[in-house]
Amino acid sequence: MNKHRLSILLIDDDDVAIESAQRNLKKNGVHFPIYTACNGQEGLMALRGKSRYGAMPRELVVLLDLNMPVKNGFEFLDEVRNDPELRSTVVFVLTTSDADTDRTRAYHNCIAGYMVKSALGSQFAQLAALLNVYDSSVSFS
Repeated sequence: MNKHRLSILLIDDDDVAIESAQRNLKKNGVHFPIYTACNGQEGLMALRGKSRYGAMPRELVVLLDLNMPVKNGFEFLDEVRNDPELRSTVVFVLTTSDADTDRTRAYHNCIAGYMVKSALGSQFAQLAALLNVYDSSVSFS
């Protein structure tokens, strides 16, 4: 039996960023299932069980990029927070934007945290530790 309850939905349009995040999370001890979507629209479809993954696990954390085509991270957040079925989704922003306006706007959409990709670099261990602690201490029921 898997001791982890948590799964991750990584929403980012950059394949290299997705591969890097997956590799760095695993390297730092995060061995949760990681699902991916390449934009906010695909992310919404995944949350609604209408993607190649079928129904998503209930114990899910979204790692969201903000700057994407089709439906960007802010549009994704707006739609998630206005949908009664999705509004309690836990979202951490993982983006290239260090702009205060983006950070403030994201927090107004009830995100759980905001991380700038360039600042993570060697700090991926801290993100991994955060996710592992989150997995062991938060109840999703």
